[in-house]
Amino acid sequence: MKKIYPDARAALDGLTFDGMTVMSGGFGLCGIAENLIVALRDSGVKDLTVISNNAGVDDFGLGLLLQTRQIKKMISSYVGENKEFERQYLSGELELEFNPQGTLAERCRAGGAGIPGFYTKTGVGTLIAEGKEHKEFDGETYIMETGLVADLSIVKAWKGDEQGNLVFRKTARNFNPMMATAGKVTIAEVEEIVPLGSLDPDCIHTPGVYVQRLIKGDHEKRVEQRTVRQRETA
Repeated sequence: MKKIYPDARAALDGLTFDGMTVMSGGFGLCGIAENLIVALRDSGVKDLTVISNNAGVDDFGLGLLLQTRQIKKMISSYVGENKEFERQYLSGELELEFNPQGTLAERCRAGGAGIPGFYTKTGVGTLIAEGKEHKEFDGETYIMETGLVADLSIVKAWKGDEQGNLVFRKTARNFNPMMATAGKVTIAEVEEIVPLGSLDPDCIHTPGVYVQRLIKGDHEKRVEQRTVRQRETA
């Protein structure tokens, strides 16, 4: 099965439709599928539900899809770096389903594992618990959360081979591995495509069985808030 595509636009061909659900890996701007997000914007697809830890920043990452009003709903953990997100949410233009960060990660992992729901103590007694099933285990109250599955998952890895086996680099791994398993179709963009057999099997984070399409991208790797120490002078 040929999985390598020449660019992000080609990799999305035939997969996008209005109202679809997209999982987007990354944490802040670390480990995001930069090229695939731009290609989604350029495709013109609209009314998206996007599952992502955050919504990028105003002019980068998923913030690009907010600028063009292509996102209808966000299922997220943190959205504090994006003024346009704030404006759209407060004006009622954008739906938001907040999740504690660990709950969001587990919902994605559960969806990829075929688990429809699970119980957690996180959020009990808060707004997060409203309308959700409550159950006691060993005298403690838990709430039920559902697994998440997307029409499309877009992830970013460090290296990938010709069959889509992926290796992520350090903290850029974040949400990517579990989201790669939870898409009906998963596209990975990587910094380097290596020959089959060159990756140590013990170091593969996502097996190629979860990845249907693969591209090599050029990555800006922008930093949200660059903080440096003042240089000391004698």
